Amino acid sequence: MRWTRRLRLCVAGAVAASALTAAPATARAAEARDGRLTDLVDPFIGTANEGNTFPGAAVPFGMVQLSPDTGHSTGYDHAHDRVRGFSLVHLSGVGCRIGGDLPALPTTGEVTRTDYAKYAVPFRHDDERASPGYYGAGLGNGVRAELTATARTGVQRYTFPATDKANVLLNAGQALHRTVSSTVEILDDRTVRTAITGRGFCKDTVPYTVHTVTRFDRPFTAYGTWDGATVTAGSRTGRGGAYLRFDTTRDRAVEATTALSYVDAAGAAVNLRAEGGRSFDAVRDAARRAWEDRLAGVRAYGGDAGLRRTFYSALYRSFLAPNVGSDADGRYTGWDRRVHRAEGFTYYQNWSLWDTYRTQAQLLALLAPAESRDMAISVVKVAEESGWLPKWGYGTVETNVMTGDPVTPYLTNAFHQGLLKGYEERAYRALRRNADGVPPAGSPAVGRDANPDYLARGYVPYVEGHRPPKPGHSDYAFGASATLEYALSDAMLARMARALGHHEDAARYTARSRNYHNLFDPSTGFFRARDASGAFTGPADPARSVGFHEGTSWQYQWLVPQDLPGVTGLIGGRRAANERLDAFFAYDRLLRDPEHTARDVWVHGPYAYYDADKYNPLNEPDLAAPYTYLSTGQPWKTADVVRAALTLFTGGPAGLTGNDDLGTMSAWNVLSSIGLFPVQPGHPTWALSTPVFERVDLRLDRRHYPRGALTITAPGTSRADRYIQTVAADGVTHDRTYLTTDALRSLGTLRYTVGPRPSRWGTSEQAAPPVLR
Repeated sequence: MRWTRRLRLCVAGAVAASALTAAPATARAAEARDGRLTDLVDPFIGTANEGNTFPGAAVPFGMVQLSPDTGHSTGYDHAHDRVRGFSLVHLSGVGCRIGGDLPALPTTGEVTRTDYAKYAVPFRHDDERASPGYYGAGLGNGVRAELTATARTGVQRYTFPATDKANVLLNAGQALHRTVSSTVEILDDRTVRTAITGRGFCKDTVPYTVHTVTRFDRPFTAYGTWDGATVTAGSRTGRGGAYLRFDTTRDRAVEATTALSYVDAAGAAVNLRAEGGRSFDAVRDAARRAWEDRLAGVRAYGGDAGLRRTFYSALYRSFLAPNVGSDADGRYTGWDRRVHRAEGFTYYQNWSLWDTYRTQAQLLALLAPAESRDMAISVVKVAEESGWLPKWGYGTVETNVMTGDPVTPYLTNAFHQGLLKGYEERAYRALRRNADGVPPAGSPAVGRDANPDYLARGYVPYVEGHRPPKPGHSDYAFGASATLEYALSDAMLARMARALGHHEDAARYTARSRNYHNLFDPSTGFFRARDASGAFTGPADPARSVGFHEGTSWQYQWLVPQDLPGVTGLIGGRRAANERLDAFFAYDRLLRDPEHTARDVWVHGPYAYYDADKYNPLNEPDLAAPYTYLSTGQPWKTADVVRAALTLFTGGPAGLTGNDDLGTMSAWNVLSSIGLFPVQPGHPTWALSTPVFERVDLRLDRRHYPRGALTITAPGTSRADRYIQTVAADGVTHDRTYLTTDALRSLGTLRYTVGPRPSRWGTSEQAAPPVLR
């Protein structure tokens, strides 16, 4: 799908001004009033053009994310105009079918259809409203549907026309994933219980089960269940779904609270008792307050309304995952299929690690360290309970989607941020096992499935179409990128090993971190896949290269954050590297027309990953690429590229092209906008770049940041004045292009001065981010 929008905006205001071109769907989010940051958030951003976000109701990191499903594989597509139901589970920005459990839909009249694709109800986008913790829509059958949520419950309010046949359909047998089995039980005249077992994602998975209990605020006047296409009035049990009927001739509003558990029916009941019992309006107000507090951790000043709206919408999406996985009593289902109890922490799940280890993990560690600690502990628990660390975990199962070794930089980042205190050695043991071995045949995990060859040869051989014996992706099928990802992870694990006193391991992993050299083909000057014989394979043209997952050699050549000077040396030195970077970013054209360069040269569709020699700002392998200039002595070009890339974030439904991947792209927006970027994922290195706001106040946890706050200022920053002239940390001149987390912890202020032309700031070799050896 070719990106075809054509807007003529200047660089400076591109993010802001393009936000003001919102389609009617997004015009419903009012400008902030009375200083409420939640009024700046537009949940409809990313619901078109495969951004795959959802507009429904959730609280930060909530287990329940209650949202409409319109027929798109991940839930909601702004191009659709019929809603099949409002279901409990969604993941923001994923690229594969998952969730959608227990879609509920209000209808009137007799219940004759049981396929939600057939009983779907029309709706109009100009009659939708969404804000953090709330969604509402007028339906074509005359019902007003409203949604809100707590951490473990979804609350629905349906305002019907006057009728004695107002129905709520609870469909246990259909979801976004493949439903293996389902049961529904009507327990009394207000309560319905379900158990739903499903499986799926990009590949097949081990089945997982969710349990729900739904409590209505008034008795049913009639009810029934269905199996397949057969509806049985008065039946209390079924396998497909249930309908509950109400008389709304006088009291037209019906409220229902649905609690979710990944443990058992008792867990759903516990969650209902703990978080249910309040009115819809009370829950909605509490959800808004929770989001207001979360967003208030970042106060941005300057910029126009459009810029602030896209920024706070990205910040909102950054806090949607990972998700609470334990019930209110602490119980959770581990990856060993057994029930455990979280003692002293909240258990989290949903690990899109190939994506989130690059941006979102670091943003959460900075702004939500308490939750980030629990998340990191949860990952360690997965390893201890199932025997292996996760790669891409959904709910209670491993999907094995994507490649490389993303869990290592995720956990080493947590270690360096101080989030693993008391768990350091336990985490290290799991990481060491993962780095040096392969999961046993009985484990659902594939881990680093190419480790035997990687350890023996120093690279992962590319085997076209290779499939592992378990569901998921194979690193052999993407041998070139897997080699680079393994080497990156080895570098990060080496630093953790050294810090913990495991010096022999540190030396071994450091040596392995240089395995990227084994992919360099001197005849092309690029990284290239190698086969089992050691020969380079695939087309010599790096834009047509094989063996790279969602990318080409052009894009992956910069994915060596542990040793960018080493890559520069292979290419031929700083001058040659800068010439190649300029070609990669189409830099000359970028200076003349940044927004059109971003849309016409860089981006060719949300899934156009291959056959390209240019930067792809919509996909994970390129997220840190603009910051490569910090290591080649031309840091001002980072500002040019980042500003242009930020123009892709707009205020319309298509304002987040490419999958958001559980907040990954949104976190890139936030970090790049405030001028701090984790340029070495897995290591506490924060690259410095020009903020887009004149001032940003970060509220920080004093247990990790003793000053409790950090103020970043860049007076006069704009399209014209975008180049760093000087940086001062607490008033002291700072000439390097990065800060460490330890340095950030001691700071109260970080001040950028900016100007219209590049300066000498950050151009020396000593100013570049460190080499991790």
